[in-house]
Amino acid sequence: MTRLSLILIFFLISLLAVFEAPAYYLWLLAIVVTEFPLVFVTISAVLVASGFWIRNYQLAGTIIGILSIILYLSPIVRAYAVAGTLKDELNTAFNLTEGDNGRPFSFGKMFIPTKDVAGKTLTYINYADTALTLNYYPSQLAGKKPCVIVVHGGSWAKGDKAQLPELNSYLARKGYNVVSIDYRMAPKYKNPAAVMDLKEALTYLRKESNQLNIDTNNFILLGRSAGAQIALLAAYTLHDKGIKGVIDFYGPADMVWGYSLPANPWIMDSRGVMEAYLGGSYAKVPLNYVASSPIEFVDQTSVPTLIIHGHSDVLVAYEHSRRLNEKLAKNGIKHYWLKLPWATHGFDFILNGPGGQLSTYAVERFLKAVSPPAP
Repeated sequence: MTRLSLILIFFLISLLAVFEAPAYYLWLLAIVVTEFPLVFVTISAVLVASGFWIRNYQLAGTIIGILSIILYLSPIVRAYAVAGTLKDELNTAFNLTEGDNGRPFSFGKMFIPTKDVAGKTLTYINYADTALTLNYYPSQLAGKKPCVIVVHGGSWAKGDKAQLPELNSYLARKGYNVVSIDYRMAPKYKNPAAVMDLKEALTYLRKESNQLNIDTNNFILLGRSAGAQIALLAAYTLHDKGIKGVIDFYGPADMVWGYSLPANPWIMDSRGVMEAYLGGSYAKVPLNYVASSPIEFVDQTSVPTLIIHGHSDVLVAYEHSRRLNEKLAKNGIKHYWLKLPWATHGFDFILNGPGGQLSTYAVERFLKAVSPPAP
């Protein structure tokens, strides 16, 4: 009976590979299930194999255990399906003709550890009531190189520049300077404070460009979740000619629509989060919601955009990316939407997982298209 109980528990966990998580802590578990599934495959396989010695409910346990293994493996299978067309789709979207960066997804790469690049912390702006810092990851190639500015997530009220550093190190090894910034957060600070902070970071990086080996004509903004809203809004409203593109990891692009359809309250009080960031409900401050919606500012002059979103995202609705994708298409902006059918919010926490590999590949190809590092 113990074997069957354990198999049933792992079967229920395996459902997170195909269904949206119904609660906050299950969402956290879903990230591991979908991006590091081999741990759960191994445990389930051991439980199935134990049926050779444990005869009680042997057949039922074996069938359920095998089904669990299939569900755990499904993100890997679907990653191969997405990878099969990803290179050609990116080449078409961004007119890429040069050679690719290897395979978009590899089973073997899931076992390869990431390598860190040492960064340093610098203060980029001193306000009367606070100072803001950034983490600088220098390009590992000599000479002045483009700079990727990373804006962290955290519902505009938490998180910091040290969040998810693996991609920063990866891009630095590929020849990009990477800067991850802190910014002023809610509820004390409201939109557009964070966008203005990003603007100040650009000013600082230009001023220090010789010391930091930054090509000031080639900045790319990258944001995750709430940070993606900030990055998108900055990219579409600052009209800075040095910004060559923006990368949106599961960001809320339409704040007006987003307020109209709140997230599962067991996951997050999305309306409360937005009200803290924008100074009240939509009924009270509707213009603040419009002014904070990147989708409202997309026009024919907007910069190229890479959208990355998992269909099982329970914090930021997939619909945000569909709407942004549609608006970009209508305005003729070069863009690509990487759709990950199994992935949830924060899937890129594991860089070499199925979603992490595909998103990293797409990011690298996008960067080469809009701002390649000179030899």
